[in-house]
Amino acid sequence: MEIIERPDTLVSLTPTAAEKIRELMAEDPDGETSVLRVAIQGGGCSGFQYGLGFDAGPVEDDQTLEQHGVTIVIDPYSAPYLKGATIDFLNGLEESGFKIDNPNAQASCGCGHSFTVEEGAEAAPDAHGGGCGSGCSH
Repeated sequence: MEIIERPDTLVSLTPTAAEKIRELMAEDPDGETSVLRVAIQGGGCSGFQYGLGFDAGPVEDDQTLEQHGVTIVIDPYSAPYLKGATIDFLNGLEESGFKIDNPNAQASCGCGHSFTVEEGAEAAPDAHGGGCGSGCSH
């Protein structure tokens, strides 16, 4: 599988986010996590929610790219919704954690973990209007 590294890439990772991801991956006692999987899932208060997690490696049809020493994999369903997104890590008093800035999101819930795309865009098969489950309040 070809690894892509170029400025017009599908998803951008800030150096701060990459540093935090490498730090978290190093904490894996089994050393089995080698890639960051970025995905969207149906659900959340705004229709879609982001998924960030560690995986052992890419699977068939994943898009794979490398940035700042981190290998990122994205499934083909999620790719169109994430095109142009930037993943950052904030470590402040007011806000801390991973933040995704997605130009495809027309609206986001208050916690930023779920989003809505332009009307008429394909909806996730299991999308529903339930709460995001990530601790955001309305």
